[in-house]
Amino acid sequence: MRHSVNRPPTPDVRDEHEKEATLQEIISVKLIESGEKERLMELLRERLIDCGWKDEMKALCRAFIKKKGRSNVTVDDLVHLITPKGRGSIPDSVKAELLQRIRTFLVSAAH
Repeated sequence: MRHSVNRPPTPDVRDEHEKEATLQEIISVKLIESGEKERLMELLRERLIDCGWKDEMKALCRAFIKKKGRSNVTVDDLVHLITPKGRGSIPDSVKAELLQRIRTFLVSAAH
């Protein structure tokens, strides 16, 4: 079977769906546009400092640098080391507070 070289390709249905913004993308845009994302980030910073999480991560990095030697450690090494531990050690109370703030924002944005 020969295909016409002059005819444009038929658009793929999947391409149309991929162009539509997902709910997560829409929420992200609303958070950024309203300035709420920056307020949430600041709240998160404060809570992580208050609960000692930041100091814990800093100590973990320092111990790793001391063990490996300052000239043998890159920022990527540190990120690789602390990312899983950091995410896993965020207190549930901090996560719950942020989730509640996001829910409140979404309810107010929907009206």
